[in-house]
Amino acid sequence: MSALPHLPQAPLDRLGRPLHDLRLSVIEACNFRCGYCMPADRVPDDYGYDRAARLSFDEIETLVRGFARLGMHKLRLTGGEPLLRKGLPTLVERLAKIPGIEDLAMTTNASLLARHAQALRDAGLQRLTISLDALDPALFRELSGRRGEIDDVLDGVAAAERAGFGSIKFNCVVQRGVNDHEVERMAEHFRNSGHVLRFIEYMDVGTCNGWDRARVVPSRELHARIHARWPLRALDANYRGEVAQRHAYADGAGEIGFISSVTAPFCGDCQRARVSADGSLYTCLFSGDGQPMRGWLAEGEGAFAARLSEAWSRRTDRYSELRGSARGSRKPVEMFLVGG
Repeated sequence: MSALPHLPQAPLDRLGRPLHDLRLSVIEACNFRCGYCMPADRVPDDYGYDRAARLSFDEIETLVRGFARLGMHKLRLTGGEPLLRKGLPTLVERLAKIPGIEDLAMTTNASLLARHAQALRDAGLQRLTISLDALDPALFRELSGRRGEIDDVLDGVAAAERAGFGSIKFNCVVQRGVNDHEVERMAEHFRNSGHVLRFIEYMDVGTCNGWDRARVVPSRELHARIHARWPLRALDANYRGEVAQRHAYADGAGEIGFISSVTAPFCGDCQRARVSADGSLYTCLFSGDGQPMRGWLAEGEGAFAARLSEAWSRRTDRYSELRGSARGSRKPVEMFLVGG
């Protein structure tokens, strides 16, 4: 992927943070009903989202080109479950050709990946992040809202490996009393696999997940448990704004990570924007309201980039650092609309 010619200086927000990373939702629907994102008892199958409001592939391409003009070079496709979006490999192929995009990735639950992995790789998708909260078949089924099977996910992983995807990241949201007993089992499973397992603290994203801080398992506790069995050594971050604290197994069995957004917020280096499937901009995972951008897209790539630059320059978000304060109290967007 070539560098973007004559790239204007990337805008900085009011805390001096550039715009380097875009999480783009291509669909709001999901085939799972995970409790921390889209619980079945609180989010019905027909939750009133206007499917006709999804951005078209043309609109998505214009949007990504506009972001790239401002210095965005890391693009991750999300959902919902992005593999539910029809024609996704075609979209990936278009986005992979945009100058300035250095890293094109996708987050998925992988239950549908087996049938799509090769087409996505051939289209230019570079990396995969797979959400995986348990390996035990019964627990996995329960955590997915009784809609997922672990064997389908593992088949998807195998297909991705055959398709040529290298190191895959696996994200596990840990909840005390729910799946924290799976931590060592998962660590053992991914040791020596060439992939990277990352444990994520349970976050208060959205309003439908019934978040309880008592269910947060601090990363330091998980690190201590794993280190006691398989000694770890800290690794440097790959880049500014990397959310995971990286560690390597001392015996050379690979890498493991911890994302501590509750106990050790990293807002100060946040360079990420999020766009929902209907084209609304969210400058924080915990944003209360999005900025509709479909009208901006109709004005063309250059005008869109100018409006986006202005919006980013006004950004002050740092919710995780304000959690629990009066300034941090608001109704945040649901996770399934912005892809986490």
